[in-house]
Amino acid sequence: MKSRRSFIKTIGTGAALSSVALSSPTAFASQVLSEKDKNQKRIRIGIIGAENSHTAGYGKMFNTDKKFPGVEVLYVWGETDEFAKKAAEKGNIPNIVKDPGEMLGKIDALIVDHRHAKYHLEAATPFVKEGIPTFIDKPFCYRVDEGKEFLAMARKYGTPVTSYSSVAHSNGTYDMKKQVESMGKINQVVRYGPVEVDSKYGGIFFYGVHLLQPVMNIFGEDIERVRVTRVGQKGSASLIFKNGLFATLIFKKAYDWETFVETEEDGLVELKSHVEEPDPGINYVDMVEMFRTGKEPRTHESILKCVAVLEALEKSVDSQKWVEVSV
Repeated sequence: MKSRRSFIKTIGTGAALSSVALSSPTAFASQVLSEKDKNQKRIRIGIIGAENSHTAGYGKMFNTDKKFPGVEVLYVWGETDEFAKKAAEKGNIPNIVKDPGEMLGKIDALIVDHRHAKYHLEAATPFVKEGIPTFIDKPFCYRVDEGKEFLAMARKYGTPVTSYSSVAHSNGTYDMKKQVESMGKINQVVRYGPVEVDSKYGGIFFYGVHLLQPVMNIFGEDIERVRVTRVGQKGSASLIFKNGLFATLIFKKAYDWETFVETEEDGLVELKSHVEEPDPGINYVDMVEMFRTGKEPRTHESILKCVAVLEALEKSVDSQKWVEVSV
């Protein structure tokens, strides 16, 4: 399967460009992009899971809008025939398969996109064993021990794998991280975002990853203990970092996020991104880059630590006691 693992980019430069008269820097950049796109290796993507609206969104981005020339979603498998048909129609995906295994040998990259994380790793395993670069939508998995075993297997077969929250892996989140680095001492963090602690798609895992992972990206991943306090669907989570930082996650219904920090100099300050998000976003760019080159945009250790914190939060949802984070 060596050929499937070797997605090496080839960019048309040199004589090809020197023969073209370019009238402006913009024209030059456009020509470079055009030549690059022409020479990129074609990537055929298969998607497992169609219950999420994400699947149709991938199809629209790759097949209809052609944000990445040469990259196409050619196959989709859905949890039901209706899900698959709807995603295929909206995403302009030409082939529906009855069994994910039908895609083996026909695709160069895989996206796994179930709503419940407990189905992700089993679905991806046959493809990872065949060397197919795989993006697993958030959250990566439902149990950290299963995640460890899976990623060790991926290493064994030399298959690139990644997973992340699109909210966390964004220009906005990384801009806020830079802002924090230039601030004085931060005493505590408060972040608001949507969480359904009793969601049938994995409780706090489902949207909780969008609330948690940006905090870890900005302030560090060394969370030692967590505690959830809830009354019905209302609640919050407390996080204690190894360095003593205290963070509070406030659960709400509205689908948006706000982050505040308390500094000794300025008191309570809202963190807001000062940059625009590109189109396509870096979450998609880095996914495609991994498909092409095998370069993983996130360490396996980071993936597992986030799952470990989510698992500790889930335990605390039931007990409402402090739970140690264990990786």
